[in-house]
Amino acid sequence: MPLTAIVSDIHSNLAALTAVLADLKEQGADRVVCLGDVIGYGPQPLQCVDLARKEFDFTILGNHEEAVLYGAVGFNPKAKAAVDWTRDQFHLESEGEDDRNARWQFLGDMPISVEEDDPASVQFVHGSPRDPTREYLFPTDVLNPEKIYGIFEHVERIAFNGHTHAPGVMTESGLFRLPQDGDNEYALEDEKVIVNVGSVGQPRDGNNRSSYVLFDGEVVRFRRVAYDIDTTIGLMAKIDRLPEYLALRLKEGR
Repeated sequence: MPLTAIVSDIHSNLAALTAVLADLKEQGADRVVCLGDVIGYGPQPLQCVDLARKEFDFTILGNHEEAVLYGAVGFNPKAKAAVDWTRDQFHLESEGEDDRNARWQFLGDMPISVEEDDPASVQFVHGSPRDPTREYLFPTDVLNPEKIYGIFEHVERIAFNGHTHAPGVMTESGLFRLPQDGDNEYALEDEKVIVNVGSVGQPRDGNNRSSYVLFDGEVVRFRRVAYDIDTTIGLMAKIDRLPEYLALRLKEGR
């Protein structure tokens, strides 16, 4: 299997995406795949989509792409405000008809999941293998055996997801291993696992550096990358329709 960089939850944070792309290239990644939510929350959705179109092998449909396409169902008021503003950016007349159409086409063509069989059964989703777009799989769900059993019924070998912005490895036996528990590496064993790759643009695990993973078919390596948070916050501060909270949380990694 080629060395695959797996990113997720960029959330219109171009500074973070640019830093991660530079890092994964230094690490020798052969390709990049994205687990969704290229857009939402942040200040540069169009730039992030254009870079995703250029750099990613494929991009899974995230709930924020789904919300921009079909409506923000079940979103809290702050997230909905960001979705509504983001949707308006895709309609800007100043962007030109060809660019607008290409971006909408990119969103509309996103698959809800991708499966690959080489060298092992690998699934890529945004939320969970059971509900690829919307279901949250939190670290604390290891305390809910019924949920874990129901989700792992849909896993063949290993699945990669995002959505919660909390990196780590969930095992079928009901453990959640933080990246630091294994020195930021996890070697595949016989047990089924779901690997959350964390978030590029809005980490929520108390670490404000971007998170992504590298996978060679046998070992998952977690990477953290510092980026210019102040630049992103400054851009968000200029956009009245983006709630201030969405910018300030970037500093805290929450």
